[in-house]
Amino acid sequence: MSETSHQRQRHSELPVSLPPRGLSRLQAAEYIGVSVSTFDKMVAEGEMPAPMRIRGRVIWDLKGVDRAFEALSDADGNPWD
Repeated sequence: MSETSHQRQRHSELPVSLPPRGLSRLQAAEYIGVSVSTFDKMVAEGEMPAPMRIRGRVIWDLKGVDRAFEALSDADGNPWD
C-alpha cells in the first residue's frame, strides 16, 4: 500500500515544542482551529494577514497570525456560556 503525500510528514529538526515561524496555508488554518476554506475567507476579509512569498513559497508569519487571532472580536459570544 503506497502512502499519499498527505500521509507523509516532512522531517523537522525543530523540537516539537517550537513551531516553525512560517506556516503553510494548511498549518495556519490548523493553528487557529478552522478549516482551510474558513481561513481563506478570513484572509480575504482581512481578519487574517495576507501571506508572504519567500522564494516561491507562500507562507504566513506565525506572529502575524497570532496578532490577528488576538484581535478577533468575540461579538457572537461564547455558545458554551
